[in-house]
Amino acid sequence: MRFTIGFKIFGIAVGLLLLMSAVALLNTRMTRIVDAQLEVVNQNYFPGFADLEQAHIRKLEQSSTSRRLLRALQEGPAADPKEVAGPRQRFADAAKASAEGLVAARRSINDQIVNPLDFGDDVALGRLDTRIEFLQREQQRNEALFAQLLAAANGDPAEADRLLRDVDQRRDEWDRQMNAAREEMHQIFEHAIRDTQAYQQRIVGVGLFLLAMAGLLGLVIAAIVTRGLVRPVHRLVDGTAAVEHGALDTVVPVTSRDEIGRLTRSFNTMVGELRVKAQIRETFGKYVDPRIVASLLDQPELADPQGSRREMTILFCDMHGFTSFSEGMTPTGLVTVLNRYLTVMSEPIRRNNGIIDKYIGDAVMGFWGPPFTGNAEHARLAAMAALEQLEGLAAFQAELPELMGIRRGVPQVEVRIGIATGEVVVGNIGSEHTRSYTVIGDTVNVASRLEGASKAYGTRVLINAATRRLAGAAIETREIDAVLVVGKSEPERIFELLGRRGEVGAERLELRDMFADGLDAYRAGAWERALSAFESCLRIAPDDRPSAVFLDRIAGFRKRPPADNWSGVWALETK
Repeated sequence: MRFTIGFKIFGIAVGLLLLMSAVALLNTRMTRIVDAQLEVVNQNYFPGFADLEQAHIRKLEQSSTSRRLLRALQEGPAADPKEVAGPRQRFADAAKASAEGLVAARRSINDQIVNPLDFGDDVALGRLDTRIEFLQREQQRNEALFAQLLAAANGDPAEADRLLRDVDQRRDEWDRQMNAAREEMHQIFEHAIRDTQAYQQRIVGVGLFLLAMAGLLGLVIAAIVTRGLVRPVHRLVDGTAAVEHGALDTVVPVTSRDEIGRLTRSFNTMVGELRVKAQIRETFGKYVDPRIVASLLDQPELADPQGSRREMTILFCDMHGFTSFSEGMTPTGLVTVLNRYLTVMSEPIRRNNGIIDKYIGDAVMGFWGPPFTGNAEHARLAAMAALEQLEGLAAFQAELPELMGIRRGVPQVEVRIGIATGEVVVGNIGSEHTRSYTVIGDTVNVASRLEGASKAYGTRVLINAATRRLAGAAIETREIDAVLVVGKSEPERIFELLGRRGEVGAERLELRDMFADGLDAYRAGAWERALSAFESCLRIAPDDRPSAVFLDRIAGFRKRPPADNWSGVWALETK
């Protein structure tokens, strides 16, 4: 007969519950004994000790009052009756309270002696009871002697002095005996407390031992019951670990007909599906960005042919003079150099969470935006990727001699980059049989035009106003112009990306500020002021191409002024 896993686990749980219940009952019984001991201590030992203390205190109070009473009586007829009556009453009250305390202490001690629950101290308690009984008799003798002293207070002074010495001597002896009784009671009391604590510790030790034994017995039972269950589980765990490390050809044998058997069959089916997906990812990940492949596989809703409008950032990167660069190279050499160049340009995009959309010859198109990056960071990430592309050129330039197989005449590689942020349509676009997850729209065109405009202005990276607005806290920029690109009816303010915030040199920032003054004068038609500003820019940076471009424009406008409705917008004639 085959039991289900649930039945086996339930049986183990019931067995452990019975063992724990037995341990709990035994602990409860032993704990009740401790409670009874504490109750005895609270009802007999502690009251007996407290009564002795109270009797001693009242005796001391009686002794103090006796002195005042004796002095009042020694004054003779001149004594005020009220001054004598008060001490006499307090003396009597203290004597009575002290005697009652001794009686109460003996009662508590004798109650404990006859109590069946003891701490093996009946002999000590009997001895203490005898000592207290002696103290009671001595207290009666002392009070009788003190009464004689009071009677002789107004008589023979010599007799009064003798009686006073005798009273003091007996009182000191009583105090010594009382202190000994108190100390003995204190030791008995502490002994009872220590015995209770020791028994409680034994209970804890026995409880822990029984708990450990019950746990050990439960483990043995569980090991016996689950032995047949653990083996297939171990095989399943080993199979899972193998799949986790990439062994998608793993097949776990099915050896049972219970839930583990069904789970194993489901696991094998799941691994088969993962193997198919991994093959798809491995094959198409070389042609399409792996994140797009993963998203299309894990989120089928992204494959919906209906696109969506989103704000995204587009980047175009192109090698300057690729045509002349490739002349004279063999096809194999050209592919080797181009592949390495595209790798260098692509890595910054991937590192900054961008998506490589396509390669167009030596050009790279990438984009940022949901669902791959957040709405607030895509512009900043694109700008950081562009700066890293520029930084990677030096290493690529150093590799060129080996890649091209030449030592001299190695061409200088430069790139132009255009970045634009705006609304695009994103989705699976293409025919019924072949589609590409890509972005289209005016923003894509603007990014492409900005990459081309870099050639006209002699810059390396141009961005539009929306990119600057979203990434402005992380970058330094210089406004270059307001242009009307081909295919657009509205002008676009364009900016040169100078570097990361806080990393641009003071000379470049001074150039930017001077260029801004010149641009303001240029747009206002103040040609002389604009001319002076742009010439100052060239004195700061003699190779600044944007300043030279505007100087050429100003020279043309001075010969042929623009129309009266001129707004400072420049129409780019090339795509």
